[in-house]
Amino acid sequence: MTRLAIVRQKYNPAGGAERFVSRALSALSQDGALEVSLIARKWEKVAGIHALTVDPFYLGNVWRDWGFARAARRAWLREGYDLVQSHERIPGCSIYRAGDGVHAAWLEHRRRALSGFKRLSLAINPYHRYVCRAERAMFVDAALKLVICNAHLVKREIQRHFGLPDEKFAVVYNGVDTDAFHPRLKIEHRAAMRRQWKIPEAAPTLLYVGSGFERKGVERALRAIAPLAGVHLVVVGRDKHAVRYQRLAEALGVASRVRFAGAQNEVKPFYGMADAFVLPTLYDPFPNVCVEALASGLPLFTSDSCGASELVRPGENGWVVDALDVEDLTAAIQVWLARESQWPALAEAARATAEPLTLSAMARQLTELYRRFL
Repeated sequence: MTRLAIVRQKYNPAGGAERFVSRALSALSQDGALEVSLIARKWEKVAGIHALTVDPFYLGNVWRDWGFARAARRAWLREGYDLVQSHERIPGCSIYRAGDGVHAAWLEHRRRALSGFKRLSLAINPYHRYVCRAERAMFVDAALKLVICNAHLVKREIQRHFGLPDEKFAVVYNGVDTDAFHPRLKIEHRAAMRRQWKIPEAAPTLLYVGSGFERKGVERALRAIAPLAGVHLVVVGRDKHAVRYQRLAEALGVASRVRFAGAQNEVKPFYGMADAFVLPTLYDPFPNVCVEALASGLPLFTSDSCGASELVRPGENGWVVDALDVEDLTAAIQVWLARESQWPALAEAARATAEPLTLSAMARQLTELYRRFL
């Protein structure tokens, strides 16, 4: 039996990174091929997985990440695990799951959206400098055998920055529950949700879901719909600066067409009320919300710096624009509006795109990868 350790500072079974591997690990554990342990600072109980708490004292985010990395590596060396899969940037792991993308690439995208002074502040920020050093040390470490990416975008970025060969990569898209996220959500929820949120039944409605409004493009979505009379936008998610975006909607004259719904425990009814999904994110390796939207039959408006753009066939199941090009996003939405008679076909194409990306298919792919090392 192979002993595998999974490393994650804060392990939440409902989190995107954790859901990504849970099914494969469960299958391998059940057939006796794998004994799974968890190394984490904080964790929620996971059936069948032994947890090892590593929680060194820290002050500040640099010390936090450095201290955890140092303590986690000591723990896995002491325990003598056969394989170590890290979700954190820690040199010496066997497998790295690059769910957060490449920090060096994120900084490149971030600089595009900043003024000169803020660019300088970004460059000298000690946390970013630490993460970039840790990232490079991990990718060039001889112990690293496999990098699991959730998009080809991430693979290309790692190769561009660190030069790893193709054989060290596997690309596995995030899976989605295609039964829970389904076009029938429109039948179940559209009328009631539109009454609840006071959106006319026939009004073209875009949905945004996510936290981190600045990075994920809420401002750009607001500006994009401003010249499009009658288009509504529903924003689902929490952000500490939400009031700033509400004021922007008022300044743009679109407040009557925008609903800020805040964080929601159940998002499926919102997919059911919408006609399309918008996420003009500055950088996102592969957001789960995009495949949830496609599975729900919503065409997708996103950016070319989003891994989910790899699923988009422009004009068939969505549109892809530059993250900072608001005019291009407006133009894409205008094209969609002009093709209202074809919306059922767009919805069918969106659903068909997501149908192969089931959770069981993702688990099978991961299981095959793990068996290579068992």
